Order: sequence, then structure tokens, then C-alpha cells
Amino acid sequence: MEASALAALLEAYKISKSTDIGKLILSQYLQAGEFAKASEFLLELSLKPEQLVETIVAFAQASQLDQLQKVLVMQDATSILQALIDQNQEALAKDLYIYWCQHQPNIKNIFWDNRLRINAETEEQDSRPRLRVVEKNDLAEVTHLSDYKQATVTFKDVVGLEAVKEQITKRIILPFQKPSFFQKFKKKIGGGVLLYGPPGCGKTLIARATAGQCNASFYNIQAADVLDMYIGESEQKLRAIFEKARADKPCILFFDELEALAGKREHARNSSTANVVSQFLTELDGYSQGNDGILILASTNVPWSVDPAFLRPGRFDRLFFVPPPDKVARAAILQHQMKDRPQENNIDFDLIANKTSGYSGADLANLVEMAADEAIDSSIAQGREVAISFDHFREALTQSRNSTSEWLTTARNYARYANDGGRYDDVLEFLNKYGK
Repeated sequence: MEASALAALLEAYKISKSTDIGKLILSQYLQAGEFAKASEFLLELSLKPEQLVETIVAFAQASQLDQLQKVLVMQDATSILQALIDQNQEALAKDLYIYWCQHQPNIKNIFWDNRLRINAETEEQDSRPRLRVVEKNDLAEVTHLSDYKQATVTFKDVVGLEAVKEQITKRIILPFQKPSFFQKFKKKIGGGVLLYGPPGCGKTLIARATAGQCNASFYNIQAADVLDMYIGESEQKLRAIFEKARADKPCILFFDELEALAGKREHARNSSTANVVSQFLTELDGYSQGNDGILILASTNVPWSVDPAFLRPGRFDRLFFVPPPDKVARAAILQHQMKDRPQENNIDFDLIANKTSGYSGADLANLVEMAADEAIDSSIAQGREVAISFDHFREALTQSRNSTSEWLTTARNYARYANDGGRYDDVLEFLNKYGK
């Protein structure tokens, strides 16, 4: 984002004190690696503990937790730790608890010692960085690929996204289903595909469904599964994951939030981050080691933050835009989410779909939950079971909003002014079609 645009946002925030504008400003600071400014801005931006998790993760991954000290002092430690655990960040919660105990001993208590499995050896550690150089380990001791294996689904379980499913079928699934035919044309089976788009629009579900359509094992790798505080272990884990995948072909490796492992190296705050990126690139280029038959899928909400080296041919050379659902898909998603719930016959899903332009699949699922809450409140008030009706949806709509507008605003700027080689043409086409 240009400096003038950021200045305009800051001015707008001074006037409105809007949390949404504040979160957008914070996001821009983090993307630019300006952690000191982000920390200062957080002091005046009132966020709930669960809203702080993503920011704390960003600071931790960049080894910038010290910058957050003033912010964390003002927070309720118990609420922050619980929010981290609720969002599957238990390892970070443990590190943060140790950090807090070093700077604020009064926070330490036996409940969190037991909950986070803090032993006596950990308690005796001092505040110096806990770094050690890792010698070459047996790959079997580094990671267990089966820990990341998940059940697959098929395209029948994915509502909407017909254009994306068609492209994936032609470019990915058919080569897996008919390898001998494609090999006649010297086409390798596998490679890398990057799914990008707003959060909550089905990127992970599409990846799982692709694995199901290919009858391949599906391994979901989170950044936390790879990144490690000790020097060299992150690279070891990444190498072990690929080595074991090569022994379990055909399979699909799915890397969620790719930017955490493949961020631009010029923004790296230390050499270990750049080393992980280099190791990842080495593994993607490992056709001589037998990557044929392995499909590497990844997703990101910020493709412009991914190191350009990952996007050249032979790596993540195919980019698929996963947009918010259109009107037809929104109606289908609402009907799917309402399945097996008590409901009246007066619910006009097409009308609701008209009123939810820009809603992601996750937004629509949340809308149904809100309508269900309204029905439950009515049931309690009337002393009898009340089914979900159109009136409940009408009330829920007054309290909900789409979560994709901020992403589309940012994406529009990149699509217009940083569209190298037509990379974001699909985004421009979507924006032009729906007037976002």
C-alpha cells in the first residue's frame, strides 16, 4: 500500500476509531515488516484476545516478541493463553507463557504450569535465546508424516466453485487418473499448485477434495509443524516431510498459509527464515529425487507476500483464484448449512443470497448459526421449540457483514499495479464482473 493511502487510513482512524480500519492499518504494518510501528499502534487499538492471536503469531514468526512487551503487559495473560490454545497455537502459548514468567513472575501459576507441561528443567532456563545447532538426524526421528494425514472428500462435498473445480480436473486430476496417457506427451504427474483468495472461501476444502478425486493420500502441513525455535530443525523437518512423501506416492502435500514458510526473503528478519525458504525451494526442485507423483498444493491469503522464486515454472507454476461464492453458490451453501436443522417453509434462500454479496462460505455458515441463535432465543422466550424462519435470517442479516471486502480492496491494488505477467487477471475479472 502506498504511503499516501496508509496516511489516509490513519487519518480516517483518528476520526472514526473504527476497529476494522485499525485492523487494516495493522495488517499493512505487519506486511511491511514494521513491527515497532505495529506494536505502538496496537496500544491504542482495542482488540479482544482472540483477535490478537494472528498478530502474536506474526510477531513470533519474525522473532519480534520483544516488540510486543508493552502490549502484552496490558493484556490478561489467561485470556491470551486460552485464545492461543483455542486456535491451535499451543506451542506458541507455551513459549509466550515462559516469556511472560521471565518478565512478569507474578503471572506464573501451577494451573498453566500443568496445562502447558512446564517441567523443572524449563523453569530453570534463563532469558537468553534458546538456540542450538542441530546435527544431521535420522529422518524418522524428526517427524512422522502420518501425524498430518487427514481424511479426504470429493468435489460433491464442495458447493460452488465450479470454474475452479473444472480447472483442477483438467490440470491436476486427469494426469493422476491417466498417468500413462500424459506420460506419452512427456508430462510429469505432480508439481505445485497455489490456491489464493480471501479467507473462508474454501481453499483447504478444495485441496482435500482434490486429493479425494485423485485417490491420493492427503497430508495437511501447518507452518507450526515445520517452524522450530532451534537452528536447523525447521529445514530438517521440511526435508523429512518431502522424503517420506516420496515413499508414499501418489500423495498430496498441502501447505496452509504458505507465506509463513515462503515469505519474501528480503523481508526476513534473520538468516534462519531465509534458510527455510531456500530449503523449501530445494525440495520443490527435487524431481531428480523422485517428486514425480507428488502434488504440492498450497494456499495463501496474501500471494503478494510469497517469494517470487516460488512462482516460477516448475514450482508453484499454476495459480488458482478461489473467489467468494456467486449468488447461485451462496444459495446452495445456505441450503447445505441448513440441512437437518428445524426450519420453516418460508425461507427464501435466493433472496438471502441476493443480500449477501461478497460473503464467503465461512460468513454464510456463521449467518446460519446466527439465525439458529435467534430461533433458540425465540424458543426460550415462548417456552416451545421454534423452527428457524425467514424472520430469524432477516434479524441475523442486520448483525452480520462480509469478511472479504478488505481483502478485495487490497487485492484490487495489487491486480492493477503489480500484476506481473497477468498473475492476478482472475482477480481483475472477478472485480469487473461483480463491481467490487
